[in-house]
Amino acid sequence: MRAAMSQAEYSNVVAVAKANVYFDGKVVSHTIKLADGSKKTLGLIYAGEFHFGTDAPERMDITAGTCEVRIDGETEWKTYEGGSFFKVPGKSGFDIKVGSGIAEYVCSFE
Repeated sequence: MRAAMSQAEYSNVVAVAKANVYFDGKVVSHTIKLADGSKKTLGLIYAGEFHFGTDAPERMDITAGTCEVRIDGETEWKTYEGGSFFKVPGKSGFDIKVGSGIAEYVCSFE
């Protein structure tokens, strides 16, 4: 899907200094809490292939770089570049792989 945020700024947020570190540091994110009580994570995914589970539905905006994604239950990998996004159902998961470089993202919990 297209029409994602490629540049985003958030005002009046609380930034959680403690990083969320996964897969020996190959995926790192920080949580921000918005004034309306919602939260987002802002992160980096380094080269590799990883699987994440979801509790709540998520929207992943790829803000830079390129990755391939396969939602649980699907067989096809889809490519997402900076400026695109994908959604993942709650109580589900997805595989994500970055061939080279770094993919940057903003994850919103819906």
